Amino acid sequence: MMLADASVSIVNSQSRSPIVLVCEHASHHIPEAYSGLGLEADAARSHAAWDPGADGVAREMSRLLNAPLVRSNVSRLVYDCNRPPHSPTAICETSEIYDVPGNRNLTPEARAHRVETVYRPFRAALRETLASRKQGVLVTVHSFTPVYHGRKREVELGILHDRDTRLADAMLAGATRHTDLVARRNEPYAPRDGVTHTLAEHALPRGWPNVMLEIRNDLIDTEARQTKIARQLRALLIDALDRMAFDPLPVSIAAS
Repeated sequence: MMLADASVSIVNSQSRSPIVLVCEHASHHIPEAYSGLGLEADAARSHAAWDPGADGVAREMSRLLNAPLVRSNVSRLVYDCNRPPHSPTAICETSEIYDVPGNRNLTPEARAHRVETVYRPFRAALRETLASRKQGVLVTVHSFTPVYHGRKREVELGILHDRDTRLADAMLAGATRHTDLVARRNEPYAPRDGVTHTLAEHALPRGWPNVMLEIRNDLIDTEARQTKIARQLRALLIDALDRMAFDPLPVSIAAS
């Protein structure tokens, strides 16, 4: 089941799993009111606008884990839901190689409108999903480009954390057992890059184990590849939670 409004969807919303998945950059959709932000078609569908493949991986993980998935329905070029309103990268005028004309010279009122119509509904949906659980695990799913500013990235799976390293430590310890990916800690991004906002905002205050997963997007460019990686990540996550003796972990998940 999926619940949705204009800016946020909750996939598998009836699930009571303690694992909650998040995909802040699931969509490249730019609402008509923004006139495409003045972007050319290739820019509007590029990695600058969303995380290609991440939504497919997150949806398959949601299915495999029987876990809810909170996802943004709006391009991060309109508003990046993994950034707080005061962040200069919440609404970018330039993203990697692309200029974003529709984000230039925004008035305070225009910025506030995006916060109210994109960020706050997403934040509220995630907060409500977490609040319905006494204890849980927060996992965010992202993708990154194989080449950045002309430099090839060797890492294939980034396992990112903020101050709480517990889940990341356990996943890194089991990475070679459950995946065939080159996995590294806090690569290709790290907390200093401002990418752990969702973890810091929602998981750290609750004391929940949490992790941000970054997958190189050339490895998840088809549905079959997304399914393969989702299965590997599901096994890696469950093994890590077992290592941590996390309770409650549903028997149906642990045994499947």
